[in-house]
Amino acid sequence: MWIKQIKVYQVELPLVEGRYSWSEGKYVEVFDSTIVEVITDDATGIGEVCPLGPFYLPAFGKGARAGIEELAPHLIGQNATDLATINTVMDTALLGHPYVKSAIDMACWDVLGKRAGMSVCDLLGGRQGDVVDLYRAISQMPPKDMARNVASYRDQGYRKFQLKVGGNPDEDIERIILAREILDRGEVLIADANTGWLAHEAARVVDAVADCDVYIEQPCKSYEECLTVRSRTARPFILDENIDSLPILLRAHHDGAMDAINLKISKVGGLSKARVIRDVCATLGIAMTIEDSWGSDVVTAAIAHLAHSTPERVRFSSTDFNSYVTVDTATGGPIRTDGTMRAAERPGLGLELDRRSVGNPVAVYG
Repeated sequence: MWIKQIKVYQVELPLVEGRYSWSEGKYVEVFDSTIVEVITDDATGIGEVCPLGPFYLPAFGKGARAGIEELAPHLIGQNATDLATINTVMDTALLGHPYVKSAIDMACWDVLGKRAGMSVCDLLGGRQGDVVDLYRAISQMPPKDMARNVASYRDQGYRKFQLKVGGNPDEDIERIILAREILDRGEVLIADANTGWLAHEAARVVDAVADCDVYIEQPCKSYEECLTVRSRTARPFILDENIDSLPILLRAHHDGAMDAINLKISKVGGLSKARVIRDVCATLGIAMTIEDSWGSDVVTAAIAHLAHSTPERVRFSSTDFNSYVTVDTATGGPIRTDGTMRAAERPGLGLELDRRSVGNPVAVYG
C-alpha cells in the first residue's frame, strides 16, 4: 500500500463526431488526456484527468502533467489507501490546481478497492438502483442539425439531452424549440450555455422559452449574473462551472441559486472531494449530474462508480465519455445499454489498462 512509483501517460483522444463545439465558438477535435498509475508494494491503481481543452476551466493537459511532476516527490512513500493524508499532502505541496490532483486521488481509490476486495462503488456508499441514466451532449451546430442529432441518439436509447447553446440568442431559441419538439413528455432537455451568454442575451432566451419544458444551465460566466437570470425564469436551473468547491455550493444553496448542479470530479479535485459534495447535496436535496470535464475509459469508470453509489432521488443523470472518443484506454469499464450504464462490480475501478493503446509512460517518478 506504500507508493513506490508513479507513472504518467499522455493519450490523445480523437472524437467519434470529429469535433465537439460549445459556446463562443470554442471547440476541440482531439482531447489531451493524462493517465496515471500509482504503483504500491501490493497493488497498482489507475486514474485519469482530461480537461475540456485549455479554455473551458482553469485547466489544460500539459498543466496536469506539470502539476503531477510537482506532487510526485511528496507522494512517494505515502500510504495510497490513506486518502485523507494523500489529499492533505497534495493540497500542502501544490496550492490550488484541483484538476492536477484528481487522477492521483482516483488511482488511490482504485488501490484501496483492490486491497479491500471491494468495488469503488461499494466503498463510496453502495450500489443504488440497477442502472444510471445517461445524458447525451449535443455539440453546437445549426439548429436543424442539432435536432437531427437529438433524434439519432434518442434512437440509441438516450432520454436526456444537453444542448450546447450559448451562441446567437435567436439561433439558441430555435435550437431549444426544435429539439424539444422531438421529445416526449418525461424526456429531459437541458439548454447548456456553458457561460456563453451575456445577461441580456440570457434574459431574452429564458423569456422566449418560458413555456418550453427545458432546463437552463450555466447561462453566464459569473455566479452573480447567473443568479440574476435565475430570478427571471421559472425554468429549472442548473449551475456547473461556478460550482467548484463545497463553500460555493453552500452559498448557492443559501441563495436559492439553482435546482441542480453538475458535479465534475476533476473540477473539485478528485473522488474524495466529490464524494463530500455529493453527500452534502444528498442531504440538502440538490439534484446532481455526476460527471467530469472529459475523459476515456478510466474517467468513465470513476464517474460510473460515483454515480451508481449516489441516491437515485438526487441522481439527475450522468455521462459516458468513452462513447464520444475513438480510443480505448482500458478494459472492464461500466456496462452501457440503452442510454444507461452500470458500474463494474470487480474490486477497485474494475479496469485493466490497455498498454498498447496508452503506449510508454512520458514520465516515471520513484
